[in-house]
Amino acid sequence: MDEALDTISLMIPRRLKWEEFYLRAVYLQLLLERKVRRMCRGLEAWQIVTNTALCMFVLWLCVEVLRWIVWWLFMQDEGIVFRSKKTFFKIFRKLPFLEEKIKTELNIKKAELEREVGKQRMGEIYTTKLPKTGLPKDQLLQRIIEYQQLGKISWDMGSGVVYHGGNDLTEIQTQVFNKFLWSNPLHPDVFPGVRKMEAEVVQMCVNLFNGGSDACGTMTASGTNSILMACKSYRDWGRDVKGITKPEIVVSESAHAAFEKAAEYFRMKLIKVPVNQKKRSVSIKAMRKAITRNTVLLVGSAPEFPSGIIDNIEEIAKLGKRYNIGVHVDACLGGFVLGFMKSAGFKLPPYDFSVDGVTSISADAHKYGCAPKGSSVILYHTKSLRHYQYHTSTEWTGGIYATATMSGSRPGVLVAQCWTTMMHLGKSGYVDATKRIVKTTRAIRDGLRQTKGVFVFGEPEVCVVAFGSNDFDIFALGDELSSRKWKLNALQFPSSLHICVTLPMTKSGVAERFLRDVRECSNKILRNPEWKTTGAGAIYGMAQKIPDRSMVKELASHYLDCLYSTKCQSAENGI
Repeated sequence: MDEALDTISLMIPRRLKWEEFYLRAVYLQLLLERKVRRMCRGLEAWQIVTNTALCMFVLWLCVEVLRWIVWWLFMQDEGIVFRSKKTFFKIFRKLPFLEEKIKTELNIKKAELEREVGKQRMGEIYTTKLPKTGLPKDQLLQRIIEYQQLGKISWDMGSGVVYHGGNDLTEIQTQVFNKFLWSNPLHPDVFPGVRKMEAEVVQMCVNLFNGGSDACGTMTASGTNSILMACKSYRDWGRDVKGITKPEIVVSESAHAAFEKAAEYFRMKLIKVPVNQKKRSVSIKAMRKAITRNTVLLVGSAPEFPSGIIDNIEEIAKLGKRYNIGVHVDACLGGFVLGFMKSAGFKLPPYDFSVDGVTSISADAHKYGCAPKGSSVILYHTKSLRHYQYHTSTEWTGGIYATATMSGSRPGVLVAQCWTTMMHLGKSGYVDATKRIVKTTRAIRDGLRQTKGVFVFGEPEVCVVAFGSNDFDIFALGDELSSRKWKLNALQFPSSLHICVTLPMTKSGVAERFLRDVRECSNKILRNPEWKTTGAGAIYGMAQKIPDRSMVKELASHYLDCLYSTKCQSAENGI
């Protein structure tokens, strides 16, 4: 063998390229054989087999460890920092000397949640089995009235709960409900009127947001559903057009939680970038750095839910054009205010399809559009992009099954009521509502800035004002305002409250009464340095301080369990 190696090594330089390659391969093979023979000298057959098996096992183990490392670092939907923290706390919670203590503390917090929910359900008795015989009409209507009167907060005045369009509109919608109660858009041949209404609602919204001739969309059941449909469409678009199998969405940390929900549902990676601490809008620089070859979607809010701030949609759209990435504008909250602000005489930055690079928009008609809950639209700049939202089953034995949204059957009555609302209010009605809402929002913003102990986040211009405090626990103020029948949203990171200005709040004296209550409650808390937050405010504040977010998730799940509980309530045990 040594002579053969010497002969081949002399022949290599004098051969052609392909011959040289072949000879080098043979040379390396013989070299390897010689080395193996020398290693096996003096070994018995069973030793050779055992060593070979051991080497193969070690090699397999190394490959598997390397594959796991690559999977852990690069192939996950969640970021490595988040996963590292989650893994750490998972191990931490299992330590013998801590597991029981953590479990005890969680049970205590769960009991507090139960008592807090129980306060709202004191004395309630639940029906858990069908009645043996159906209730007569009069008795049934009386029960309905009892259920209707369970609430303690007046929803026609509270913030961000009901986007009321007036008694006249409610009366009309009630009549529409009677006429379209059993309609279903899944069967357009049976209910062609509902199909026509939905097409008209979508096209009116396309024109409202300055869509082009190819712009289109569908109705959905909620803003969350619209966002889910958008993310699903971009996931499939990225896979089909760009070959992306690990799609990523880049959003602001203030973007709606529905994007996190979509990422979980559709196995997409959600990358959150910070906001400008002063302006509270998304950092364009951070968004640019977060873009990778797997990015399929950039998200801007107009306005975002926590602080009511409009992101710089023009700059986000430029990034989308530069990197060939979809740009979605989440206008679910204030779309039906923004769409009429120019006509109402207010200035606002470009945010819709008039911005080159914006490829989709979501807007809720059941918010400032004043339609009943269950009415939202998702719009696309081209029909080809909308096709990625569709689902079609071509091989089903029940026939070809094609649906535009996640739902199959849908309540056509909501389509009819949405159409009715938009036709009844018209542009003049929406412009008038926008004037009242924006003026009231800015009056509340300016009034809060003059209130001792609180400050306003950013420069809210549309329909939401968020405020916090450096002098006391802001959730204590939230509890006090709740006792005065105001319904505010509690926010976290940073701790704050926000008020969503709806049409009922634009009535004479309502905003003034709210500002007066804020001043009185703030002064009351400031005069008492030892003030302790109780109830929901204390639980919410506590949740922010827990570093292990899986524990917060467990508490939130328990809260949802409480909502479905049918146990009888008492003053002693809450639930």
